[in-house]
Amino acid sequence: METPTIAVVDYHKGNLSSVARGLDRAGARALVTDSPREIAAADGIVLPGVGSFFDAITFMHERGQDRAVIDAVAAGTPFLGICLGLQLLFSRGDEGVPSEGSGAEPVVASDARGTGLAPGAIFEAEGKRWVRGLGVLEGSCTRLSSRRLKVPHVGWDQMHLTPAGQASALLAHVAEGANVYFTHSYALDDDCDPSIVLARTHYVRSFPCIIGTGNIYGCQFHPEKSSVLGLEMLANFTAIARVSGASGGDRS
Repeated sequence: METPTIAVVDYHKGNLSSVARGLDRAGARALVTDSPREIAAADGIVLPGVGSFFDAITFMHERGQDRAVIDAVAAGTPFLGICLGLQLLFSRGDEGVPSEGSGAEPVVASDARGTGLAPGAIFEAEGKRWVRGLGVLEGSCTRLSSRRLKVPHVGWDQMHLTPAGQASALLAHVAEGANVYFTHSYALDDDCDPSIVLARTHYVRSFPCIIGTGNIYGCQFHPEKSSVLGLEMLANFTAIARVSGASGGDRS
């Protein structure tokens, strides 16, 4: 396979052209789509970072995009979440969740992470409201909070590779301590499985800025805005999708 088709999931929250252009430059055929069928049939999937956790996962659930992503990932399709797209992979988030009195009533959860609930379900745990994410990976996404440092965290910052990151195909030719571009107020919390953390960034707290396990990858920063280094990562993901598509055949 020379040119893999990579679906850029459109959940109608912003302009995704920079992500698509970056993938095209990296050797893929980027397909910006809101169609669950096209998402499921792609050689790779990119879930970009636009909007809030609650709004994005609610739209994805209403349109059936959540099930298309979950099923494709389970079938081995390479996946890359960018910024919010990384966060949505996980169990729960507290960004944008409607407050008490808004008319959005929480459902009863079996545990503090909302295991078994549908993506987009609101539930209460540990004294506050959460919304269930895709639940592909276990962990929480919470706001960066600091009286000393500015939040949102915007601009260039370093990523520090773990041993797993140094061995990852996504980070081939990426140097320890390299700078990438961030713009976010929320990040993975410390209940994320440390074995899937490929790199960390230290701002307000030490948070995972790249995760990876099997065919699943995510980065808290924006590779499409991270100059040559970001393009290198998109090219690495494209190569992963190319190999997977050539070996896996037509998923449609």
